[in-house]
Amino acid sequence: MVGAGCVIGPFAVIGAEVTLYPGVTVKSHAVVTGWTEIGEGTVIFPFATVGEVPQDLKYRGEHTRLVIGRRCRIREAATLNTGTEGGGGVTRVGDDCLIMTGAHVGHDAQIGDRVILVNQVAIAGHCILGDDVIVGGLSGVHQWVRIGRGAIIGAVTMVTHDVLPYGLVQGPRGELDGLNLVGLKRRGVERAEIMSLRAAYQMLAQGEGTFLDRARKLAEETDSTHVREITEFILSNSDRSFLTPK
Repeated sequence: MVGAGCVIGPFAVIGAEVTLYPGVTVKSHAVVTGWTEIGEGTVIFPFATVGEVPQDLKYRGEHTRLVIGRRCRIREAATLNTGTEGGGGVTRVGDDCLIMTGAHVGHDAQIGDRVILVNQVAIAGHCILGDDVIVGGLSGVHQWVRIGRGAIIGAVTMVTHDVLPYGLVQGPRGELDGLNLVGLKRRGVERAEIMSLRAAYQMLAQGEGTFLDRARKLAEETDSTHVREITEFILSNSDRSFLTPK
């Protein structure tokens, strides 16, 4: 289905099961295939490949989906794959995301709203990225990793463990190096909440007991919504360990 006001450039390929909602632009030489939905106002740039089958040896041709939200920008040569039966069957990208040149979103990944993947970023299968996450250029995120809302990953970084909401990760092997204070301020988070987050970070870094013990204690004591988001993230189920504060 091609909605009203869509623009499809020369030599673009649109598959039989693709749904383009109103106002989508697919520029020249882009490929949109598979069981794929593209949200209203999204722009797909030349040579992007959207909706191809997963890069997963376990994939056996099952009928799986890719769903992309509204007003996204999928730049040149980016690749986004459909899901797998074992991973829930849907790869999902939220609204207002920027997927820059050569970036990859693997099968069954769940990408939130307003996420930015800078040039040549690789998001492996089954990853979960919360809203407002930024991943710097040439970085990779290991399969099954979760990155909490508002976190930022520096350039040329390999992330192999879960990242706390609002965390700042940098270095070749991905070390948690503080909070994304710039991002918090840009989003207008109140000073009192930022101070609560800084105190929580220190407690997680230096408090008594194990990392999970500190998180449980913090959850019992805090009245900050942002800190509670961190504790809920830590105490929820995960397939990976955590990057912990220095």
